[in-house]
Amino acid sequence: MAPPAPAKPRVTIVEDDASLLNALAFALETDGYAVSLYAAAAPLLARPPDADCVVVDLRLPDMDGMTLIAALRALGPQPRAILITTAPDARLREAAALADVEIVEKPLIGDALRQRIAAAIRKRMN
Repeated sequence: MAPPAPAKPRVTIVEDDASLLNALAFALETDGYAVSLYAAAAPLLARPPDADCVVVDLRLPDMDGMTLIAALRALGPQPRAILITTAPDARLREAAALADVEIVEKPLIGDALRQRIAAAIRKRMN
């Protein structure tokens, strides 16, 4: 018998824009990731999935993304988090840097998000 295939890296995405959420899921699944999708913070906090990377929108309907990341970290060790947002100001950039959270700016054109996800997963696996 052949050995079992290695588990796919797991990415959790929290984004309230359904079109973007579905597009990200499609792209990342095509890249070979297992993807968990959430449109708000509360369902994620109620049952956090085991993930290798978490991608969080700054503006969610029930909580801002930085608060969500802090709440997840309060539950115990968490994977690297990537914040996606439009036009982050200096205050947000500073808060993200202090929290060791990377920012990828919307619109998500090019491979910046994919590259950050891959790098975050590589760091977690090593």
